[in-house]
Amino acid sequence: MDTLKISATANGLNYLPEYVATVGSIFTDRGLTVTAKACDPWTGVLDDIESGEADLALGGLWVPALYAGAPRKLSVVGQLNHAFPMAIVSRTETSPITLDQLAGKVVLSPGAGGSAPYEFTAGLIREAGLNPADTSWMRDLSTSMMIELYKAGTGDAIVLDLVSAGEVVADGFGTIVFRHLSAGLMPNSVYYTETHRVADLSDRIERFMDGIAEAMAAINTGSVDAEIDAVLAERWPTKDHGLLREVIAEMIAGDVWGSAIIDRDASDRWMRILTEVGLTTHQPSLEELLGEQPVSVSA
Repeated sequence: MDTLKISATANGLNYLPEYVATVGSIFTDRGLTVTAKACDPWTGVLDDIESGEADLALGGLWVPALYAGAPRKLSVVGQLNHAFPMAIVSRTETSPITLDQLAGKVVLSPGAGGSAPYEFTAGLIREAGLNPADTSWMRDLSTSMMIELYKAGTGDAIVLDLVSAGEVVADGFGTIVFRHLSAGLMPNSVYYTETHRVADLSDRIERFMDGIAEAMAAINTGSVDAEIDAVLAERWPTKDHGLLREVIAEMIAGDVWGSAIIDRDASDRWMRILTEVGLTTHQPSLEELLGEQPVSVSA
């Protein structure tokens, strides 16, 4: 049995296919033992793939994008999220909004775990012909701190992952008024490693990503309920499993686990959003993100 070690930027429900494949036999059927840990701070994933503590990092595509052209060479080897499972909760609005309604508001957007919640939201605002600067943003703090401040009265709205958004609503602090899944495909979470390691890892990566693709399909068709129950019990024993199941259903409907292969147009869109505000030195192509020796994976 071969081993593959993953360092992730979080322990999130959107990573469910990996967890399902681990608790079931999907990876072991492919001769793999997969171990994983979540890093805090999340930047530890970069240290781990550099030192060899981990083989692959799991996190946002924006990280390899920011390093494109830099001395640290990173290559993306597969995708875990085909869309962006976030939402905006409003303190006062009770029905769906359009993004122009954020103008003049104070919006909290957690950023300690990465730039995507704000940057993708701001990109959607610009795509609508609007200016993110018309909104006052509180950024760069942790999700837990942002939620605490929002519940204490700070801000008019908050950008959150679907689980946290559902919990805030259940606690009586607002309504989900915008869902990022409605904005189309966005290659959110991907697996990547240092480029020089891809060749040595390629056989294990192919088997791993093939397993991820199988787990995605099994979740989408509802054939791994027992495995999902085991994952929820192990990872989130104190959370409302009814809510978690609702979020899983929403992510299935929103195509979050629609493919383990990055969509070219969606990647180009996300790269344009990052590049137009100067967060990358140039707009990376999908070929550049995948590296010189892209690994073949199933859909």
